Amino acid sequence: MNTYPLESISLDTAMKFQFRLVDCIMEEFSGSEFLTRGDLGVVPGLNKPETTLKAEKVIAKFFHAESAILVRGSGTGAIRYALYSVMKSQDTLLVHKAPVYSTTRTTIDMLGLKTVSADFNDLNDIERVMKEHPEIKAALVQVTRQSLEDRYDLKEVIAKIKDCKDIPIVTDDNYAVMKINEIGCEAGGDLACFSTFKLQGPEGIGCVVGKKEYIDLLIKEHYSGGSQTQGWEALEVLRGLVYAPVSLAIQAMTNDECVRRLNDEHEIEEIKSAFLANAQSKVLLVEFKEPIAKKVLAEAEKMGGLRNPVGAESKYEIPPLFYRVSGTFRASDPTIDDRMIRINPNRAGADTIIRILKESIKKVTS
Repeated sequence: MNTYPLESISLDTAMKFQFRLVDCIMEEFSGSEFLTRGDLGVVPGLNKPETTLKAEKVIAKFFHAESAILVRGSGTGAIRYALYSVMKSQDTLLVHKAPVYSTTRTTIDMLGLKTVSADFNDLNDIERVMKEHPEIKAALVQVTRQSLEDRYDLKEVIAKIKDCKDIPIVTDDNYAVMKINEIGCEAGGDLACFSTFKLQGPEGIGCVVGKKEYIDLLIKEHYSGGSQTQGWEALEVLRGLVYAPVSLAIQAMTNDECVRRLNDEHEIEEIKSAFLANAQSKVLLVEFKEPIAKKVLAEAEKMGGLRNPVGAESKYEIPPLFYRVSGTFRASDPTIDDRMIRINPNRAGADTIIRILKESIKKVTS
């Protein structure tokens, strides 16, 4: 089975991300300001907490963008607000010819948008679709993979769309931020969207970062006090972002080690193959020779493996996740549910992953 996962940054690059982010924080916050829980409410003249504004400036600076805003609703809310800022009801949105993420589909329906799809793996198809549909007003590009066959290059897709027509491009950067070298707004897109909960941050806070003209519109719409990200939440976002790149780089190294040990060194006889895929987060997929997947998952949970995601790499997910394969995979092959599982190491090491696999398999096959 061929997969095309995103290339993870190295541990050295992750350390540089951390150091650069700390520099950005120090340019906006004094030492005494950062050692607080931040302010609350709609400060006169700002209409938001001063701490939140400073945090947004830090995020924009780190991602080489004009502006940023922290919003309610996590990654889904960020995408919803971003699409709202660049489109109107009944406008046409260009999407990839693949299953649209379920909450994104809800957003498209909620905003009353029409969609036209092109195969982002084929730049010629993008050009063809753009020519055939001059009514297209904006594009949505998911940075991580939507299907097993996806292999498109983010920069190339954005450049091709812009070459055909200079329309705003919104990128769904969930599961990619702090794992890859550039997010959507750094790769030529107009607005990048992601959940800070997936980056060790607080529950429910999303981020939109990119062009000021669109984010200014969202700031205007966020005039109510209840819509504001409070100062303590904004500081939690920054704290999470600081620790995310290094921990995610270590996680990527653990994935690579597991694949090597299971495929090249054949440490577990009952495993047919192991490989990496972005589904949605970058995970280890393990295929068994026999249909024992569901029983292995039950045993792994008894030994401390997480049985379900919380925020997909949130601050709560420390033990490794042992979980069923994604719905997209199951739809392509109904039997795969009995033969394959996905594992996210989270903060665990390869020895732990392989130990749990060995002991779980032994229990279900003895």
